[in-house]
Amino acid sequence: MSAEVAIQKLSFPFSCAPRLSKLDEVTPEGCVEVKALQLHDLQKKPILSIPSPNLVIGALVHKDNQANESSVLPPEGNMAAAQVLVCAVASQNAGHSRRSTPEKLTVENEDQRPATKRQLSSESAARTISVVKKSAVRKEEGEQRHLKSKTHLGQKTTPCVAATGKRKRRKDLFTNSEVFCRVDEHALRTGAELKEKCVYDVKTIVQSITKGARNELERLRAIWVWLCHNIEYDVSGYLGRSEKLSSPEEVIAAGRGVCCGYSNLCTEMCREVGIECQEVPGHSKGIGYRQGQSLRNVKSDHLWNAVLLGGQWFLLDACWGAGRVDMEHESFVKRFDDFYFLTDPEEFIDSHFPDEEKWQLLDRPIPLEEFERRVFKTSAFFTMGLRLIEPHHFHIVTDGGEANMSLGFSRPSTFTYEITQHRDLLHCGASEQKDSSNSSFGLLTVSHRSMKLQLLPPVSGTYDVKVFARPESAITPLIWVCSFTVECQEPRAMEEIPENPFLSWGLQPVAASLGIVSSSLGSEVAEVEGGVFALALKTSRPLMGLCELVHPQLEAAVTKRCLATQIQPDALTCHILCPSHGFYRLSVFVRDYERTDAKFQNAANFLLHCKGKVTGQDELFPSCLGSVCGPGIRTLEAGLSKFSHTTALMSTQQGKCNLTFHNQRDLELHTVLSREENKTVGIPLSRHLFCTYTDTKVTVSVTLPDAGVYRLGLYARIAPGGDFNPMCDFVLRNSCDQPGLPFPCVYSAWRKGCVLFEPRVGLLEPLSWVRFRVRVPGAQRVSVVGETRTDLKMNKSRVWEGEVYSEAGVQQLKLAATSGDSSDMAVLMTFDIKQVERQV
Repeated sequence: MSAEVAIQKLSFPFSCAPRLSKLDEVTPEGCVEVKALQLHDLQKKPILSIPSPNLVIGALVHKDNQANESSVLPPEGNMAAAQVLVCAVASQNAGHSRRSTPEKLTVENEDQRPATKRQLSSESAARTISVVKKSAVRKEEGEQRHLKSKTHLGQKTTPCVAATGKRKRRKDLFTNSEVFCRVDEHALRTGAELKEKCVYDVKTIVQSITKGARNELERLRAIWVWLCHNIEYDVSGYLGRSEKLSSPEEVIAAGRGVCCGYSNLCTEMCREVGIECQEVPGHSKGIGYRQGQSLRNVKSDHLWNAVLLGGQWFLLDACWGAGRVDMEHESFVKRFDDFYFLTDPEEFIDSHFPDEEKWQLLDRPIPLEEFERRVFKTSAFFTMGLRLIEPHHFHIVTDGGEANMSLGFSRPSTFTYEITQHRDLLHCGASEQKDSSNSSFGLLTVSHRSMKLQLLPPVSGTYDVKVFARPESAITPLIWVCSFTVECQEPRAMEEIPENPFLSWGLQPVAASLGIVSSSLGSEVAEVEGGVFALALKTSRPLMGLCELVHPQLEAAVTKRCLATQIQPDALTCHILCPSHGFYRLSVFVRDYERTDAKFQNAANFLLHCKGKVTGQDELFPSCLGSVCGPGIRTLEAGLSKFSHTTALMSTQQGKCNLTFHNQRDLELHTVLSREENKTVGIPLSRHLFCTYTDTKVTVSVTLPDAGVYRLGLYARIAPGGDFNPMCDFVLRNSCDQPGLPFPCVYSAWRKGCVLFEPRVGLLEPLSWVRFRVRVPGAQRVSVVGETRTDLKMNKSRVWEGEVYSEAGVQQLKLAATSGDSSDMAVLMTFDIKQVERQV
């Protein structure tokens, strides 16, 4: 055996490259590094002279013929290791690739072979020969054209790909479509110019649109973009109303074609720039596809392409990338869809099934039956990063009248759905975009990383379900992402679910950005016990909130009386009453508290179910209840604090109660008591309130005339001389049937620091002694005036006290006081005396 070192120039490929063994490796630069070879019986002869180092790219050791064997073998027993680096670079154009490589290499080797043979010494043979002419390697060619293989699928591709064993994905070729901005703009602009000039020649078009492309990928991108924007789908030809165009020239001239027109033209254009492209026939879930139909023994109806890049096959479909067909209007809708450019096989297989299994490009190909059962996913499903949790097949049979489906997502997203009576065709002109949900036959809930849809079909039958989604931050309509078919054999008997125009149940995906941290309710149905419910939301900043309650059989005026909302700096609380059985939708809207000009946005929607005790109509909240109930942000800003009742609801079983708080800013206050019923009473409700103000503490005493629900409104005058502004409302619920007596009628002279100890009622018994005890700061004299005047005496505690007799015929007693140097007495309050009924 003999060995010869063949020195090759960079401009020609190697004809004697060794085959890779398991020990061979692929260098990061795309070159094949052959492990050290043991050279036996090498004769000690002078080393072969090598041309100038700047012309050398590498060296090869190979077997030679018997004629040269004696001149290159070293003595037997000498062991030498030689490491060989083989760098293969594809020719720069198709012409070079078609020439006879062995023939060219032979000529070149003859030119480079020295006239005199020199012997290879054993010392030199043991060395590693690895000299590369770096100046001759262009950066762009080195990146994109590593030993371009012309093998077909099923054979080995380039040694680089074969050695790694890992398939490249689309993201390995380019990060996103923005990297093609320059290429896309050139292809679109040049395509428009050629169209105006009526240029239909494939070669001319390809040369023009790929001008400036730096590599194979950019040339392919230019072709793809031109196809998607210059060729429309021939709906008329598909429907058989006109002749289908398929040849490249006809398709270009007409600007339209069916799937074979796109694939044929793509193949021809790729051939013009030296890109190997194959047409792939098969089935697709496009126009005319019926979910569930068997494709066994059915002739395939679609064509797409596979291209060879870097020794690896990739898939693309320019027909689907150009737009969609609206069969309802029998028209083509232009819509560039970049998803179908070099789509990953794992995603492509959900909608495209090739006739030949090898073109699935999957490590584990799927059978046709699996393709038929798979859930249909649009390109938006993948571009939004969604994943299917359940079900794994498109056809679902309800269990107990219920069907469930769930999607996962990596980025915050908004969802809705549409459920309609089943149609045969998957693409039948139905909307692919949606702004809101108009279906009440399901519950769609969105959690942190998943969406769950619980469907409850109203009657037996088969339904089509479309799921729509969009990124949380987007304001565009929601896009169709996947479809299912639901078969309901026996519907569940249940009450009607109110419509939810706000897409999903539970906290909305935007809730966190709106300031909602958490909720006491989840996304599931909440059961209401006793007709009363409370929702608590934690907030990250002060928010203004509004709530809406909807029931299918209740008017808005009634449901308004079912809500009482409390707004605090770090929480929103909503108290809900349910006057009827069935399902309720509770929606929450918020805005930043300080931004009074901002619009309220939907933050949450909850589904409540009341099936037990309900709240009576006479137990609902007063209709005059304000939007702010209980202590909160507004009272804090006004300096009102330390409320004895921190919630909006106050209950009493005795018919009376006290509310205390502190008035830090010494604001002028006003209280109002009201109720829903228009009952005729002799004494106004204002007499059932009595306020005592000492130092900073305020006490509001309430006695209620009968059982029922009341509103206690608290107002404050922020600016001197200004209007009274609402601070908050309290809901008073009285379960005592015994009527509470009114308080005395108070006048403006009753000021801060005045305290009434006795009597605490404003309706006195006739013909009886009544003890008075009162503190009036700064008073010189305090008297009770009826038919006569009775002066009270001040004790050691500075309390004025004394007893007064309620004389017959006297209707009213007045408590009056003088202060300072004035001798005039000011009326502080008046007391009524019950009148004795005369006997006839």
